[in-house]
Amino acid sequence: MRTEQNISIDKLMSSWKEEYGGKDISVANFLCDRHAHIPEKTALFYEDAAGVKLKYTFAEMRELSAKMAGFLQSAGIKKGDRVAVMLPKCPEIIIAALAVWRVGGVYLPLFTAFGPEAIDHRVQDSGAKMIITNANNRHKLPASDSLTVEVVNVTGPYGTGLVKGDYSFWSALETGTPLEQPVSVNGDDLMILLYTSGTTGKPKGVEIPVKALASFEAYMRFGLDVREDDMYWNLADPGWAYGLYYGLMGPLLMGKATLYYNAAFSPEGFYKILEKYKVSNFAGAPTAYRAIMAAGGNLANKYRFSLRVASSAGEPLNPKPITWARETWGIPINDHFGQTELGMTINNHNMPQLKEEIKPGSMGKSMPGFRMTVVDKQGNELEPEQEGELAVDIENSPLFWFKQYWGDEERTQQKFTTDGKYCLTGDNVTMDKEGNFFFSSRSDDIILSAGYRIGPFEVESALMQHEAVAEAAVVGIPDELRGQMVKAYVVLKQGFTASDELSQELSSFVKTRLSAHQYPREIEFIKELPKTPSGKIQRFLLKK
Repeated sequence: MRTEQNISIDKLMSSWKEEYGGKDISVANFLCDRHAHIPEKTALFYEDAAGVKLKYTFAEMRELSAKMAGFLQSAGIKKGDRVAVMLPKCPEIIIAALAVWRVGGVYLPLFTAFGPEAIDHRVQDSGAKMIITNANNRHKLPASDSLTVEVVNVTGPYGTGLVKGDYSFWSALETGTPLEQPVSVNGDDLMILLYTSGTTGKPKGVEIPVKALASFEAYMRFGLDVREDDMYWNLADPGWAYGLYYGLMGPLLMGKATLYYNAAFSPEGFYKILEKYKVSNFAGAPTAYRAIMAAGGNLANKYRFSLRVASSAGEPLNPKPITWARETWGIPINDHFGQTELGMTINNHNMPQLKEEIKPGSMGKSMPGFRMTVVDKQGNELEPEQEGELAVDIENSPLFWFKQYWGDEERTQQKFTTDGKYCLTGDNVTMDKEGNFFFSSRSDDIILSAGYRIGPFEVESALMQHEAVAEAAVVGIPDELRGQMVKAYVVLKQGFTASDELSQELSSFVKTRLSAHQYPREIEFIKELPKTPSGKIQRFLLKK
């Protein structure tokens, strides 16, 4: 028998599906304009390491993004065009995102720690027409005479960092004619193209349609229990799915303020922000919680704060921080599961109607709107307590939205069972009789480090470009703080000798070309890599 609670949740989901999946709609309206009628309603609280503090209302964001949208349109950006944005947590990233959506464009996030090769692949593969970045990241792009895209530059003080041929972000915004009405889109139109790591080959472009907003709102309410009177803070970077879906978009979707603290993470800085902004609802990665726990309870006691909810995502959270938080803060940390291709789908839900006692080691139960299950290699559902691959039961998951990877039919097919009934996650899990899921391992070679998903192929490809490297294989090894860290096994060419200096050189080589989160923190030189008879690297042997 269905309860009133279930009926109410079903009604909510149906209303979101209808609203965000309809025709002649606007992402900019959902995230900004419909909240702008209350002049004082805050959209962003911003603070940086230098102590600069800013506040923007929804009305101000509507005005600024309309001007930027007018500029984008005058520069030739039209519906469906991809616009890359490589900015840190700052007001300009929200203005830029809203402007892209206002013209019906597709937002392409680029993590600010990316190096030239990571940037170039995403820009070229997506066919982006423009990059919006800032002076600190401009040097990673090719010289103006070899660029294939327009560049909009958020310059430093007095216009520093502007390169010949660039548009100045604030000058373009101030001189732009505001776009009066957002360009209409439909629920199936793309709003985001976000690249995620794969086991083999280059990163895959995940197509995210407008209708995915329904699942984003579901998580904000069911998983995080963000309420009208909450001060919500999501620590994740907006260059990645969790920080974009639920740090930038989710709060704005609900008419809530986004809180951006643009500074290097530290436990003391964390507590200062909790106290200063009266944060009641916090979300972060296990790496942050482990660092906070390591700083001890005495530091926590120095500050006056009142967290109501703490949530974790990005990688499995071991029970120790949960117990510590319950003892120190008076609340547990609720572990959640999701993927770039799915959004969040399994939670230890914070919403009171869905909240249950946390089972140690469990990442929770299926979120309303998704039926998660466990399947074998043939795509058959398994009984409780049997280990298999976590999958989405598509027919019984009304909020499921993933359709395909950008221009990659082969890897799209690999994401689904042959009968099309299930979408595969690549994670091995078990499920108990009550429906709680327990993570076992990745079924592929993806490395989960500090909340980031790192594909070995991209790191190996970067290493192979060094003159000393004949072959390379990359795996994830256990790390107390990060969960896993990247380790590389390297076979040297003749004439080169293994040394600590060469190891450091190779790490820096990858860090400079790819990203500050992808480089190998440990390198081991070996004579040959273990391979199958057909020549495929056997990474599982290296992990042992």
